[in-house]
Amino acid sequence: MSTRVGVITFPGSLDDVDAARAVRLAGAEPVNLWHADADLKGVDAVIVPGGFSYGDYLRCGAIAKFAPVMGEVVDAAEKGMPVLGICNGFQVLCEAGLLPGALTRNAGLHFVCKDIWLEVASSDSAWSTRYDEGADILVPLKSGEGRFQASDEVLDELEGEGRVVFRYRDNPNGSQRNIAGISSANGRVVGLMPHPEHATEALTGPSDDGLGIFLSALDAVLTA
Repeated sequence: MSTRVGVITFPGSLDDVDAARAVRLAGAEPVNLWHADADLKGVDAVIVPGGFSYGDYLRCGAIAKFAPVMGEVVDAAEKGMPVLGICNGFQVLCEAGLLPGALTRNAGLHFVCKDIWLEVASSDSAWSTRYDEGADILVPLKSGEGRFQASDEVLDELEGEGRVVFRYRDNPNGSQRNIAGISSANGRVVGLMPHPEHATEALTGPSDDGLGIFLSALDAVLTA
């Protein structure tokens, strides 16, 4: 039986279809999850995709964390289910308390939309085991509020515990310590601002470097 990966759709989600496509390319079965349903449909992992959930009203991800499906995601994550938040999904995971820190307006207050190089800072998370530490991957970034910030204490903790998963090679948004993606303490929950689902095939993206993130999750499910 194939691994089943849920992809949530909120009002305003833009990248749920591409996330589902990435799951399919990795060899798993994508399962559509609706924001208003408190039901994960028996999936093995969950992706919270990018976009503008609930129009980014109040604050990015602030409303989405109250969606019925997110209560189930939080419970499943606390039991060890792999969860990935991409861009707005990263913001949602921070708002929901699954990841520390916050994503704020980019330095210079400009929307950044370009292909960027990331360093794989850790290959220990459930979503990065297919990479060698220190490897460079090329993926798109498209966000206006992608600047990762946290207290020095939290930043030191993330670095000391090896929970910085991805770093910007050329920091495009002013994120503290060049942080592009982080993980939970157990490494099962990961959030990142760039979009690996848009880099799964060289024909349609700048590279296929992002596919390793989705393949890593399949490995995590099979070895759990």
